[in-house]
Amino acid sequence: MASKRRRITVGVTVTAAVAVLLGVGIGTANAGTRPWWDRWKPRPKPVATAPATPTPTPSAAAATTAPTPSASPSRGTPGSTPSATKPATTPAPAATTTAPTGTWTPPPANASFDYQIGKAYTPPSGVTVVSRDSEVSPAAGIYNICYINAFQVQPGAESWWQKNHNDLLLRDKAGNLVIDEDWDEPMLDFSTAAKRTALTKVAAGWIDACAAKGFKAIEPDNLDSYTRSNGLLTQAQAVEYAAALSTYAHGKGLAVGQKNLAELSTANAKKAGFDFAVAEECAVWNECDRYAATYGNNVIVIEYTDEGFKKACNGFGSKLSVVQRDVDVTGPGSSTYVFKGC
Repeated sequence: MASKRRRITVGVTVTAAVAVLLGVGIGTANAGTRPWWDRWKPRPKPVATAPATPTPTPSAAAATTAPTPSASPSRGTPGSTPSATKPATTPAPAATTTAPTGTWTPPPANASFDYQIGKAYTPPSGVTVVSRDSEVSPAAGIYNICYINAFQVQPGAESWWQKNHNDLLLRDKAGNLVIDEDWDEPMLDFSTAAKRTALTKVAAGWIDACAAKGFKAIEPDNLDSYTRSNGLLTQAQAVEYAAALSTYAHGKGLAVGQKNLAELSTANAKKAGFDFAVAEECAVWNECDRYAATYGNNVIVIEYTDEGFKKACNGFGSKLSVVQRDVDVTGPGSSTYVFKGC
């Protein structure tokens, strides 16, 4: 299956966390796959009782100075004009050269959650877990998840990658960039161990920034990009790359969430080092039980329709963290703002 957020129903827009620092951005949401036309659903992008806190086994993966993932203007329907203004960029922090031993804790299971990857605002009363873009600050006094786009490149970021890491952009046999056409995002090439190591060094700068700001976990997006790679990438390679990111993040004291891809087996989820899941529209697609089979109650569910939200609450509201957000993930004051919890 491929990403549900890619095929857009006519007239529906999708927001995403996108921002660019030195040409590198962090982007929109995605998920598992469906046949092409009438079954794809839009996804905003910027991500089970959890097993006992695992014993960290961080690697010594080196990290070069990397651009910090940036804040989140709206993505909108592919080809549309973003609805939010891109914030000013800030200098990228240098990543540390090694990932020291750390401890991490996944988000509390079945907690009240808010998905703020499009706009950060004071969390509603009772919310104890929030996901925000890496460029903004965590919400005070609660558990914060840091959104990063680890598997694809944001539109407008190509020049930075071409200048600094041209060999890490996925290309076809003719030498052309392989693009997620619905979002105009070039794909990153994690097909070899050497390239996965190099990509992890870049992502380490983003992860360092998340840890330094006080986030408690990361939500690496586009795990399923291999499904849009025309066969050039595989799930096994994606899992290996995710495992490298998890090892580094764990060394920084950050938990790591599996973002979508319901078909990922429990064995591969464990191999990737994931501690919890962020699942978009799993009720709509009858997938919530798949995530729960791997993570118990430690699954965060985001629904974008009244029907999906009702179904998620009826089936999983007493077990999983369920929230309904508007597809533009806006903030209070917006005419499209929606926030509901079971």
